[in-house]
Amino acid sequence: MKRVVTATVLNQSGVLNRVTGVLSKRQFNIDSITVGRTENDEISRMTIVVNVEEEQQVEQLTKQLNKLIDVLKVADITDQAIVARELALIKVFSNSQTRNEIGGIVEPFRASIIDVSRESITIQVTGDTDKIEALIDLLKPYGIKEIARTGLTAFLRGSQKQVTELTSYSLLK
Repeated sequence: MKRVVTATVLNQSGVLNRVTGVLSKRQFNIDSITVGRTENDEISRMTIVVNVEEEQQVEQLTKQLNKLIDVLKVADITDQAIVARELALIKVFSNSQTRNEIGGIVEPFRASIIDVSRESITIQVTGDTDKIEALIDLLKPYGIKEIARTGLTAFLRGSQKQVTELTSYSLLK
C-alpha cells in the first residue's frame, strides 16, 4: 500500500542523501519524493510516497527518519485530510490536423498547452495522480513522445473551528 510521509528538514547539503539512505537501507521502494524550501529559507519540506506491505513498516520508517539530526519532524499523513498535487509535462506527437482534437481533450482537465512545434505539442497538467493518469490515457492514441512528472507534494489541510467549539453565552448571571 502507498503511504504519504512528510518530513521537515534543515535546508543543508546532503540531507536528501541521508534520508534516501535510510529508506534504501530498510529496502523501502520510493514511489516519489519531492523537496522544496518552505516559508523559512533554512527549512525544507519533503513529501515521500513509499510502498509498504504492513503498517509497522511506516512506523519503523518514521522512527528511523526522526533519528537523523537534520530531520525536524516526520509524519505519516496518508489517512488525514490533506491537500496533494502533482505536476506533469506531457509531450505528444501532433500535426495541424490533431492540434484542435488534443486541445479539446486537454481543456476539461484544466491543463494548458505550453509549447507547440511542427511535430509535437507540450501540455502542463496539475492535480491528483488519478487526474494525470486519466489525461495520459486519453493522449496515448496520439503518441506520447515524453513525460516528466514531479511526484506528489502534500501537506495537511487547514483547520477550521467546529460549531461545538464556539463559546456559549448566557443572559443569566
